[in-house]
Amino acid sequence: MKKLSRKKLGNAGWKVGSAADFLGLSEEEESLVAMKLALARDVQARRKRLSMTQTQLAKRLGSSQSRVAKIEKADKSVSMELLVRSLLSLGASREDIGEIVGARVGQRTRRTKRRTTLAGN
Repeated sequence: MKKLSRKKLGNAGWKVGSAADFLGLSEEEESLVAMKLALARDVQARRKRLSMTQTQLAKRLGSSQSRVAKIEKADKSVSMELLVRSLLSLGASREDIGEIVGARVGQRTRRTKRRTTLAGN
């Protein structure tokens, strides 16, 4: 958000923050949500690159089209295991999955580690 917009909202009595702030998520919870969203986005991107429908992926997973739609939207009912299994069935390697998770969450994790080290914990 631009500084001017932030200032205007603040002057009007609004608080500006992240979704994690609004939901009261811990850093660990925020990282988990970010990982889940990154995995879900990649499932959809890989499926589309392979010109595969949700129904075709569902058959490959032994599931339903509606479940694949939930996978791609990172629905709260979708487990991390199902996200990873979906990616593996689309040809992703363990290294690919590590990159997906690490690229989106790694910076936050490094900051957290640095703070913990500085605090002496």
